[in-house]
Amino acid sequence: MSERSGGFGAFLFGIVLGAVAGFVFAPTEGGESTRRRVTKGLRNLKELAEDKVDEVRGLLQEAEEQADGSEDQEEEEPELGTREQLRRRLDAARRRRARARPAVPPVSEEEDEPLA
Repeated sequence: MSERSGGFGAFLFGIVLGAVAGFVFAPTEGGESTRRRVTKGLRNLKELAEDKVDEVRGLLQEAEEQADGSEDQEEEEPELGTREQLRRRLDAARRRRARARPAVPPVSEEEDEPLA
């Protein structure tokens, strides 16, 4: 099944690539203007990508600085292990379930017998 979906994706990619190559290498004046527009668009796209990369780098640096500042605070409270977190969750769930259960008095055998 994965071969079919990969083959179809490759087929679509080939169609798109062929269309782009047709526009770029067209021998008419339209082809030349198309090449200029595509080149200009690619340059704009490259500049936009560079701007976004710089923006993400800035965000990562800010997050790293905030993480460095918060590590000092976290040292006071040790991080709980996964097993400890699970144990606490189970204990809390058991307490909630115990509170939610109504107190049912034990049933005596006399009540189960039909009255004649």
